[in-house]
Amino acid sequence: MRLGEEPVRIVRNRFILALCALPIVVITLAYQGSVLATRSYMNEAALQAGTALRLAVSALGGHLSRYEPLPALISDHEGIETLIDQPSDQRLRDEANLYLKSINTLLGSSDIYVMTLDGETIAASNYDAPTSFVGQNFTYRPYFQEAAKGRQSRFYALGTTSSKRGYYFASPIRVGTVIKGVIVFKVDIDTIEASWRGGEYKIFVSDPEGIIFMTGSAEWLYSGILPLTPERRARTEASRRYSDAKLTALPIEHDTSGDHKLMNISQGTDKREYLVLSQYVPEADWTVNVLFDTSSVRTQARTIVAAGVLLLCLAGLAVAILLQRRARLAERMQMQMEAQNELEHRVEERTADLARVNRRIEEEIAEKRLTEQQLRQTQADLIQAGKLAGLGQMSAALSHELNQPLAAAKTYADSAAVLIDRNRIVEARDNIRRISGLIDRMASISRHLRNFARKPNEELAAVPIDEAMRDTAEIVAARLAAADAHLEVDLGDAPPVVRAGPVRLQQVLVNVISNAADAVEGLEDRRILVSARREGDKVAIIVRDHGPGVAPSIAERIFDPFFTTKGVGKGLGLGLSISYNIIKDFGGSLSVSNHLEGGAVFRIDLDAMVSAREAAE
Repeated sequence: MRLGEEPVRIVRNRFILALCALPIVVITLAYQGSVLATRSYMNEAALQAGTALRLAVSALGGHLSRYEPLPALISDHEGIETLIDQPSDQRLRDEANLYLKSINTLLGSSDIYVMTLDGETIAASNYDAPTSFVGQNFTYRPYFQEAAKGRQSRFYALGTTSSKRGYYFASPIRVGTVIKGVIVFKVDIDTIEASWRGGEYKIFVSDPEGIIFMTGSAEWLYSGILPLTPERRARTEASRRYSDAKLTALPIEHDTSGDHKLMNISQGTDKREYLVLSQYVPEADWTVNVLFDTSSVRTQARTIVAAGVLLLCLAGLAVAILLQRRARLAERMQMQMEAQNELEHRVEERTADLARVNRRIEEEIAEKRLTEQQLRQTQADLIQAGKLAGLGQMSAALSHELNQPLAAAKTYADSAAVLIDRNRIVEARDNIRRISGLIDRMASISRHLRNFARKPNEELAAVPIDEAMRDTAEIVAARLAAADAHLEVDLGDAPPVVRAGPVRLQQVLVNVISNAADAVEGLEDRRILVSARREGDKVAIIVRDHGPGVAPSIAERIFDPFFTTKGVGKGLGLGLSISYNIIKDFGGSLSVSNHLEGGAVFRIDLDAMVSAREAAE
C-alpha cells in the first residue's frame, strides 16, 4: 500500500457513507419541515378566516337586529288592534293593507302580514301582488305557534307562497291583555348573501339539521353538510322550512385528524380542500361557516420545504466536494481549487435567490397581518358609528324643535320679572300662563318626536287658521326680531278651518316661517307674507319670502332629513323634513317653488273643515 492510500480510502468510505445517509436525512427533514410549515401557515389562515367569520356574524346580527322590535311596535298601532278585534270588517282590512304596504316600503323589508289565532292571514303588505299572503294559513310555521303563545319568535325559511327566502320575526297582537292574533315581519336576506360572492372566502349559513340556507355559492344552496337521515328530513318537512325545495347531500369528506378542521368537497372531477371555521348563533339558531381554500397554504408550505431541501442538498454537496477534494488533493490541487471557486460562486447565487424568496414571503406575511388589523379596526369603527347614528339623530331633533319654545319662554320669564318689579301682577301672571303653555308645547313636541317613526295617537280635529297663526307668531317673534323681518298675515274676512292637530300645525308653521326669516335676513326686502284661502274642499296656506329662492338642485332634496344649506352650527336640516311628514300625516301636502317676482313659496294643502260659525248657520 502506497503512502497516503489509507487516508484516501478512509475519506472515500466516509464519502460513500455520507452519500447513502443523505437521502434519508433529506426525506426526514422534508417531511418534518412540511408538517411544521403547513401548521404555521394553517394557523395564519385560521386567524384571518376567524376575522372574516366574526365580520360575517356581526353583519348578519346587525342586519336582523334592526328589524327585531318592529313587529311589537306595529302591533300597537290602533288600526291593527281594531282589525284583529274585528277581522271580518273589510274596510278595516283595506286600511290595514295600505298601512302595512307603506311601512314595508319605508323600511325596505320583504313582507309584513297579520294573522288571526286560527292562522288565517287577514292583512298583508303584498295584498295586491300575485303571491299575496291574504287568505293563506301558516299555522304549521313554528314562528306562528310561538307568537300565539305570547312569545316573541324568530324563524328563517323559504316562503311557501312567495318562494323567497327570508328571516321571520313574529309577535303576538294583544287587545288589552288578551292575545287576539299574530303579526309577522319578513326580512329579505339576499343583499347580505350577495356580498359573500366572489370573495376570498366561501361563507354559508346552515340550520341545526346541517342544511345550507344562505351561501355565496349558489350551487350549494339547500345542500346538507350532515347526512340527510330520515329523522332530519322529517323534522325539516314538519316545519316546511324549505317548502318544495329539493334537498341534496353535499359530497363532503371531513378531516379532523390535525389541529384544524378540514373539509374536502367534490364538485364533478374537481376536489378541493377547505379550512373550516364555524360559529353557532343561538338567538338565530343557525351556524355561520367560513371556508378557506387551503391550496395556497399547501403551495407556500411546499415552497418553504423545497427551499430547505435545496439548501440542505447544497450543503451536502459542499461536504461531498470537500471530502473528495481531500482525497484527491495531492494530484489535482489546481483543478480542485478552480472547481471550488466555481461552486462557491453558484452557492452565492442560489443563496441570494433564496434570500429574495424569503424576503418576499416575509413581506406577504406582514401584509396579511396588517390587513387583519385593518379589518378589526373597521369592525370597531362600524359598531361605534352605529351607536352614534341613533343617538345623534334623536339629540339633533330634540335640540332643533325645543330651542324655539325655550327662547320664547326665556323672553316671557324675563318680562314677568320686570312686571313683578313694577307691581303689574296681572300682566306678569299672563306671562307665566304663556310660559306654562310653552312647556306643554315642548312636552307635546317631545312626544311627537318619539312617535316620529309611527303615526301618533293624536286625533285630528278642526283647527282655525287664525288661532294657529296667533300662537305661531308669539313663538317666532324673537326670531323675526333678530332677522329684522316683517310678518304680514292675510287670512281673509273669514279665516278658514283645516283638519289637523293644533300643536303640530303650529310646529310646521314655526319651521317654515323660521326658514323664511333665515332667507331674508340681511336683505333689503325682509317681508314674509302668510296667506290662507279655501279652494274647494282644500285650504291652501302660502308662506312667501323675498329671499334668493330655491335652486332646482336643492328643491329635490330640501325635505330630506339632515339636508341643509346653512353653515356649520346654524342648522341641522331636520325642520322641513319633520314638517313634511307632519303634513303628510294630516293627509295633506307640503311643496316648495319659486315666485315669478323672486323669493321662495312654501305651499301647505290641507282638508277644509266647517267652522263653528258656519255650523251654527
